[in-house]
Amino acid sequence: MDTVGLWSLVRFAHVAGAALWVGGQLALSLVILPLARHLLALEAKDSFTAAAGRRFGMLTGAVFLPVQLATGWAMAWHKGVTWSSLAEPGYGRTLGTKLALFVLVMLAAAGHGIAHAKGRPDLARALAVVSLVGSLGVVLLATALPAT
Repeated sequence: MDTVGLWSLVRFAHVAGAALWVGGQLALSLVILPLARHLLALEAKDSFTAAAGRRFGMLTGAVFLPVQLATGWAMAWHKGVTWSSLAEPGYGRTLGTKLALFVLVMLAAAGHGIAHAKGRPDLARALAVVSLVGSLGVVLLATALPAT
């Protein structure tokens, strides 16, 4: 495989991982969980939604995060990004903002899981919304970055 093909594959893995993460959040929030609340008995709903959340969280930790971190680091390295360049106008500042928002999204997602496990549904829901809106912001910022 030539280097152009390699970087296309790296970029594809990064974009596909982001699509899986954001698409999964949207599917859970807008389709699966509302149907579970409407169609399932209370005990079944609670069990199902907890299991769906755990599975999505495991997928995030085992697949999404490692792929996003590895491919994101590789693309930044390929582009010649340095810590100081993240403060420069244009590509660096946009990437820096995307990275900062990504960290906040991951913290909100982790907080959501903790709040849910501790039986704090209102906080869990608020953190889920923050994570989803933040994820959409990450995708929006990503569209402003040129391909590496």
